[in-house]
Amino acid sequence: MEPRGMKKWRPFATMPEQYIELKEMINKQAEIAQPVLTEEQMEQMNFTLIEALHTNKQVYLTYYKRGQCITETGFIQFFDSLGDLFIFIDDVFELKNRMRLSELIDVRLA
Repeated sequence: MEPRGMKKWRPFATMPEQYIELKEMINKQAEIAQPVLTEEQMEQMNFTLIEALHTNKQVYLTYYKRGQCITETGFIQFFDSLGDLFIFIDDVFELKNRMRLSELIDVRLA
């Protein structure tokens, strides 16, 4: 008698839609709400961004995107507090990224 091996699991892999929906449900459960920042925290972030821009220091940026908090390392290239916009250069791929200040959660000098 020969063992069936992986053949016995093939009928369950015929519905890829089921796996896609399960993955989406797991991702939705891992989502978090965007943190609300105080005025003091926003002022401190503005000062840190301005300092990093003028001294060309590397920063750790934590921002909110699609239900997740993402941390990246980079350099600030442009900062406009009135326009709610800043541009930073990613440390890994050296790409320019435009981002709104309202998405930003935390900024720390490296």
